[in-house]
Amino acid sequence: MSKILIIEDETAIADLERDYLELSGFEVQIENSGDGGLARALQEEFDLLILDLMLPGLDGFEICRKIREKKNLPIIMVSAKKDDIDKIRGLGLGADDYMTKPFSPSELVARVKAHLARYERLVNSNVQENDIVEIRGIKIDKTARRVWIDGEEKNFTTKEFDLLTFLAQNPNHVFTKEDLFKEIWDMESIGDIATVTVHIKKIREKIEKQSSKPQYIETIWGVGYRFRM
Repeated sequence: MSKILIIEDETAIADLERDYLELSGFEVQIENSGDGGLARALQEEFDLLILDLMLPGLDGFEICRKIREKKNLPIIMVSAKKDDIDKIRGLGLGADDYMTKPFSPSELVARVKAHLARYERLVNSNVQENDIVEIRGIKIDKTARRVWIDGEEKNFTTKEFDLLTFLAQNPNHVFTKEDLFKEIWDMESIGDIATVTVHIKKIREKIEKQSSKPQYIETIWGVGYRFRM
């Protein structure tokens, strides 16, 4: 049974989310403060985190940043704030998804299931030998999920790694944002394709000598992105 931690200071919302998730077969724990939520997320083993943005004590941004330094579990950030800058910041800090309140509990359950299913497929891979992709100074170990740029190892979030690997395995092919969202996030009808742009930006900051003049991942204006051989 997958174990989920909800960090949410509004008791009614947290209880509603828990009820729907428990009806779907998940074990759910709730923390109402930022400090308490961060402590539990780091000290205990959870399969997924639902993280409110505005919390007493530490806010969701800081919690997400600190968790990403230690763990790689899926994080769904939720907030009543609709500004794109908050969404971009949250995704840039390593959140896998961002939901704007109010949202239906059934949509939350759908996203939780999608993220958990994808993560489980990744960690339960039965590949016997390390599968390596190497292109112009970039070395991607698909089995160990590690990346080196010109011999220096770089840290990537789950979705950043998946997106970089997919593009590197399909060089010189132009993909739309919709194509990449469907492939990497595994959700056709829910979510926001703006997350693709955010993740491309974060990847460029790690692999390019000058992210403003990318040599690997090109923007094809009006279409999408292409990985150059």
